[in-house]
Amino acid sequence: MCQDSDQLEIYGAMGTPSSTTEPDTTVKPAEDPLSTQRILRAFTGSLMAGTFTLLFYKMTVAIATTFANKPVVSDNITVINLSSAVRTLVVGVVAMGTGVFGMAAIGLFALGIQMIGQRLRGIQTTGLSSDSQK
Repeated sequence: MCQDSDQLEIYGAMGTPSSTTEPDTTVKPAEDPLSTQRILRAFTGSLMAGTFTLLFYKMTVAIATTFANKPVVSDNITVINLSSAVRTLVVGVVAMGTGVFGMAAIGLFALGIQMIGQRLRGIQTTGLSSDSQK
């Protein structure tokens, strides 16, 4: 009996070990929103997304060309319809990935330009809106 009560104290009511350490409640200082590091992150992210865009575009063209050069040979209309649907889905998914990465590249590049412009004009951004500062 004594052993069970000791285990209850150690493991708690649910049978899991209880944590005796306090959680880390230290607050880290916020990084400057217009720091050089953040601007470089925006441009490197844009470069990476742009690279993925070009790779996905080349893959889309290669897949579409392969599908166009190899028609489905079958007498069964169901096979032709299903293969047409699958080919459309494959090209569509890869083309959608191209578009998503392309938009991300454009957005990150525009964000980098915006941060450079704000830094040159000396605009200091904060987490508060202008209405709450009044």
